[in-house]
Amino acid sequence: MAEFFAFSIVEDVLVKLATQSYREISRAWGIQREFQRLNDLLATVKAVLLDAEEKQVHDNPLRVWLQKLKDACYDAEYVLDEFEIEALRRQLLKGKDIGSKVSYFFSASNPVAFRFRMAHKIKKVRKRFGEIAALKNNFHLTEKHDGTSHVGYLERETHSFVQATDIIGRDEDKQKIIKILMQTPTDKEDISVLPIVGIGGLGKTALAKLVFNDECVDRHFELKIWVCVSDDFDLKRLMIKLIKAAKGVNGDWSNMDLDELQKVLRDCLNGKRYLLILDDLWNKDYIKWTELKRLLEGGGRRSKIVVTTRSNQIAKMTGTIPTHNLQGLSEKESLSLFLQFAFKKGEMNQYPHLVKIGGEIVKKCKGVPLVLKTLGSLLLSKTSEHDWKLVRDSEMWALVQQENNIFPILKLSYDEFPPHLKQCFAYLSAFPKDYIFYDMMLIQFWMAHGLLQPSNENEDMEDVGTRYLNDLSSRSFFQDFDNEFSLNYFKMHDLLVDLAMTVAKNEFCIVNSSKQKIPQGVRHLYIDSLDFVGKNPSKFLDIVELCHLRTLKFINMEEGPSSKSFLKKCFSRFKQLRVLDLQGSSFEVLPRNLGSLKHLRYLDLSRNSNIKKLPSSVCKLQRLETLLIVCRGIEELPKDMRCMISLRMLAISTKQKLLSENGFEHLKALRFLAIRYCENIEYLFDGFQNLKSLHTLLIVNCKSLISLPHGLKSSTSLKYLIILDCEKLDLNMTLGSQWREKEDDEIGLCLQTLLITGLPKLEAVPQWLLVGSANTLQFLIFRKCNNLTTLEGLQKLTSLERLVIIDCPKLASLPEQMPCLKQLEIQRCPILSKRFKPEMGEDWIKIAHVSSLQIDGNEFSLSNK
Repeated sequence: MAEFFAFSIVEDVLVKLATQSYREISRAWGIQREFQRLNDLLATVKAVLLDAEEKQVHDNPLRVWLQKLKDACYDAEYVLDEFEIEALRRQLLKGKDIGSKVSYFFSASNPVAFRFRMAHKIKKVRKRFGEIAALKNNFHLTEKHDGTSHVGYLERETHSFVQATDIIGRDEDKQKIIKILMQTPTDKEDISVLPIVGIGGLGKTALAKLVFNDECVDRHFELKIWVCVSDDFDLKRLMIKLIKAAKGVNGDWSNMDLDELQKVLRDCLNGKRYLLILDDLWNKDYIKWTELKRLLEGGGRRSKIVVTTRSNQIAKMTGTIPTHNLQGLSEKESLSLFLQFAFKKGEMNQYPHLVKIGGEIVKKCKGVPLVLKTLGSLLLSKTSEHDWKLVRDSEMWALVQQENNIFPILKLSYDEFPPHLKQCFAYLSAFPKDYIFYDMMLIQFWMAHGLLQPSNENEDMEDVGTRYLNDLSSRSFFQDFDNEFSLNYFKMHDLLVDLAMTVAKNEFCIVNSSKQKIPQGVRHLYIDSLDFVGKNPSKFLDIVELCHLRTLKFINMEEGPSSKSFLKKCFSRFKQLRVLDLQGSSFEVLPRNLGSLKHLRYLDLSRNSNIKKLPSSVCKLQRLETLLIVCRGIEELPKDMRCMISLRMLAISTKQKLLSENGFEHLKALRFLAIRYCENIEYLFDGFQNLKSLHTLLIVNCKSLISLPHGLKSSTSLKYLIILDCEKLDLNMTLGSQWREKEDDEIGLCLQTLLITGLPKLEAVPQWLLVGSANTLQFLIFRKCNNLTTLEGLQKLTSLERLVIIDCPKLASLPEQMPCLKQLEIQRCPILSKRFKPEMGEDWIKIAHVSSLQIDGNEFSLSNK
């Protein structure tokens, strides 16, 4: 079932060769002829690739040919990238606004030598493709053209990105389980264990969440803990997960040994009656299970553990009370869920013939919610009877019946993807099960690997990525949506993770054991533990299969004598790296040869508790698009960050008082800037108006920040402004001078979202934040602004749809007119809560038109007004 994605990869190279920048590069270096020959060869091969990818399943020589072609394409991308890096380097040397001191980093290379070297490389690449193209005739392939536009918009109705679909048909199961959890145990065990068993996709996790979040359960148990175990039953990692869940904070316990961890865990439990959900358990080793259970004996009487698993064997091993066997939904419930995903609201009655076919499809789904959602989403907006019958009559149902699993159904939905979406989905296999995806981070990850193809030259890559995410979401390939500030996050069902790993096959590998075999041709590596690598790091790095790595992830990597040298050798060996993730590590110093990774696009050093300084060589990474260094120990950022001209996403922490010397105002490609936990910063930097691409600005926990820069009011591209917990910040001050709105002051702000939290100096909303955004601001939040007394100016916001006010005790009124307001939330604002109480408050009439109102946790639906 493995995919090669050769069509998409070849197309990526062709698109690159056709761009204006590469046409200019070929002219500048006199290699137009070689580029054209390469283009012609690839176009010839591309014509038969769709046919080749269909036939390779049963043709081993064809699979070998496709693999050679794909490897050649990756190497061609690597060579082409060198031209772009050289162009960026020369742009820096010529740029007058960058300053002369960049020559300290970038000495001019000999252009004649560069041209000679690169011409030789391009000829070598072209010759290699020529040999591969000559072999295609051996396979009798026919030309096929993909029917979908790879870069155009998909004509598809998408669900909301933060959808929260109601769980259908599980009320009875929920009540049965809650009743068991409330009962006094009769099994004479210190801790009762209730297994929930069912096939994948049946809704075990969803049911466990219903139980976990129930109010009766909240009142009954003193402590609730949720841990997703999946197929990783390493005792140390499990204990750390348990401690984090019990404490509700992300502390650093990775340096503790097992004895220290068990003391922390026992302290967390400390006689409390607890409920523990162990979700998705796969371990069949009874000794490991008893070791874990022994560690959980520090709780109070009537503590309970709920285990969700697909295995009856595991249920028998763990359970002390009878297993709850989860069954499929009833036919009526199944049809309701399926139609909810297959039709837009109000559309179902227009297609009774499709509903009838849908009923026949539902009968084959065995009441499995994941199958019903997936197939419903697959048929969304398809009104042809032929399309529905194709699903109903598909050969996959025989496989489902024969193998008793739903994998073929998920694969059917995947097969409907256009090539570019298939490739993006496969890249999700670089992440482990139960991983929390953040939309912006995932988009940057895809971007780093060149997977995003804009529909036109003016479309931003981030918008392309959002479009891809929405399309995957609309097909029910994501779940558990939520949001934080301007970031949306979500998870993927473990069966869909399995599907991603199956179609990606050997290119992606998650390593957590020294006995694990590294597949040949791996390009994306996630190392879950350095314990085994640390024993002989040199031997691990010498594995020939690792020579073409593009992604390298070490999560929570502990610093030690071997790990420093290990990283240094990594940076020396893996020159093709595009993504390097060291988040949660504990280095004090990074090797200086980090700057040699000139193809790197994505670098994450976040949550590194010990690092104090970055090597200055990091500023040599001109191709770097994402840099995440939210590390509270960093004393000073590199001075020459102005040289990192490709940065689009930047998140920083530092102990500096000023940011004026780092050159951030020169980062003209920057779209997302987060300044977090900079406790000493008093001022930011001048030149905000120069950041013409800045879309999102987060300022979080900058407790010494006094004012915002004057240029911020002229940031015409800024859409999201989030300011949290800056206790000295006065929004009426800019650059330390009193703000006075003058006629000649040009306000260019056009915000869509404004979030202000924890600003005690805020008494009224500054007009400079509202004037330019009068016709664009849609979402506004004020939280923990203890001295806020007026919202004067909000009546001018003609597009404001959602207003949230929390913990603003002195706020006594709202503006007279907010005609577009649809959602209003008021929490812990006693004066407002009283005045706007539905039907009774003296100012109720001001908000009677809103469709959704929430006051102090009570929801009022006002749509009938």
